[in-house]
Amino acid sequence: MNPRHFISLLDLSGDELRSLINRAIVLRNNRDPDYQPLKGQVLAMIFEKSSTRTRISFESGMSHFGGSALFLSPRDTQLGRGEPLQDSARVISSMVDCIMLRTDKHETVTTFAQYSSVPVINGLTDLQHPCQLLADMQTYFEHRGDIKGKTVTWIGDGNNMCHSYIHAATVLDFTLNIASPKAYLPLKDIVESAGERIRFFDTPLAAAQNSDLVVTDVWASMGQEEEQKQREIAFRNYQVNAEVMKAANSDALFMHCLPAHRGEEVSADVIDGSQSVIFDEAENRLHAQKALLEFLLCKKSR
Repeated sequence: MNPRHFISLLDLSGDELRSLINRAIVLRNNRDPDYQPLKGQVLAMIFEKSSTRTRISFESGMSHFGGSALFLSPRDTQLGRGEPLQDSARVISSMVDCIMLRTDKHETVTTFAQYSSVPVINGLTDLQHPCQLLADMQTYFEHRGDIKGKTVTWIGDGNNMCHSYIHAATVLDFTLNIASPKAYLPLKDIVESAGERIRFFDTPLAAAQNSDLVVTDVWASMGQEEEQKQREIAFRNYQVNAEVMKAANSDALFMHCLPAHRGEEVSADVIDGSQSVIFDEAENRLHAQKALLEFLLCKKSR
């Protein structure tokens, strides 16, 4: 029997994603130290890109559930010395119960999933960041209820986070407004797969009109530092500030996956203001991923 993987939000149905979100909310509000469904199980965490939230949340989540996690950098495995991905996937999956990868190329994760005998989780690739969306959606559900039929605005780079928001709009059935410079739009095939749920706008102000959630990310992600100056010019009119939030609904929330650069993609008064839920969002990486691990590794979820 082939294992269930989590490479994209599209790997889940709407009902499954809602169930995961609701389970994550229960786990956040009811920590039971005696509940250890993953006792004796091991998660291999392969990091080709550094991380704060991804490592801590997965490692803590396994510990809370009675399991353990192995941190593996390229220096710690033969991956850094050119071993074929399919060989590494077969070997590593024969010794652990689940594999999480945080890497550059999306193909690395999909190849691991193809050859792994255990569930594979996408902890981030250059194409998608579905684990962050689990946390973001949990945070919205906690504060405002179901997101179905709502309007979300993405402002900034059409990057892996934007792609996963497009997938979330598809699975959870909400409208996604996108304001990005023309040279930094999300990939056409990903946009087209979501149909009429995606709408493009020329300015952040226009995109934010009547929105229930406003989201952004840094102008230059990890690995794009050489483009910093170029991106500062391209994105200078794409900041989430008080004027943008005023265009949104009065009860709209603001999210950012962090780390953030106050004064660049978001003004300090917004990120530190009353509509910002960034720290709930960050903490929910732990609870959402615990729900995901339970979903993938337990025969019966509690």
